[in-house]
Amino acid sequence: MKLDVEIDDNSGFCFGVVFAIPMAEDILNEEGHLYCLGDIVHNDEEVARLEAKGLEIIDHEQFLKLKNKKVLIRAHGEPPETYKQAMENNIELVDASCPVVLKLQHRVREAFNKEEKILIYGKHGHAEVKGLVGQTNGEALVIESFDELENHELPSKIRLFSQTTKRTKNLYALKEKLEAKGIEVGFNDTLCRQVSNRDIQLRDFVKRFDVIVFVAGVKSSNGKVLFDVCKDNNPNTHFVSNKEEVNRDWFKDNDKIGVCGATSTPQWQMDEIKEKLLSF
Repeated sequence: MKLDVEIDDNSGFCFGVVFAIPMAEDILNEEGHLYCLGDIVHNDEEVARLEAKGLEIIDHEQFLKLKNKKVLIRAHGEPPETYKQAMENNIELVDASCPVVLKLQHRVREAFNKEEKILIYGKHGHAEVKGLVGQTNGEALVIESFDELENHELPSKIRLFSQTTKRTKNLYALKEKLEAKGIEVGFNDTLCRQVSNRDIQLRDFVKRFDVIVFVAGVKSSNGKVLFDVCKDNNPNTHFVSNKEEVNRDWFKDNDKIGVCGATSTPQWQMDEIKEKLLSF
């Protein structure tokens, strides 16, 4: 089978992940071990690669028991309690929080200090969202779907923030929905432009191909968002989390194939997918 395969130049790690992974690798190369609070990136293949170098993923329960150790904070950021706990247990934090996330945390904290009622549009339980809620002593309301609005008695005035990787059109639709209810909405568009711009770039990219192979970790929120963008603009789009999931039956001779991925998808993984496609 002859296939023409092209990888999207704009896909792959975002700035926050590009910042965090080399930081971890430098320490692993020097010391051979490093704790990381939660998955360093929502991509199982990349996590496994780093674990082989000595990265040890821990959860918050394990973190509470650590003392006198070095721990990486990943790009998603952490709530204030994590930093407080680190000081109490003499833990050296290697802070790889994404600057975009840190700026958003600061804005949420400022609004909370002004006693504004805060609504966060984001995924329940997501690490970034937990970090944002932590800026409000747990008082911020989080909604993941518009239907959830009906489950809450909302104040007449609210400050709306969003997880940085949500879809632009959905965030603005939420703002309009709140205003239609007569709610006064204070609003900061804190979406990561590197992510929202990929939304636009991917629409153009996927239309050029017969078949799209979208590569991302199954835990990646951004991956789900960008896969939907691809699927909306090219219905012949397939989601894979590793090269073994690529199915030869998706393709026919002389197809043009586009390979793209999430902000948590490493370049080496997209390269592997391309090699497999060219081997058919």
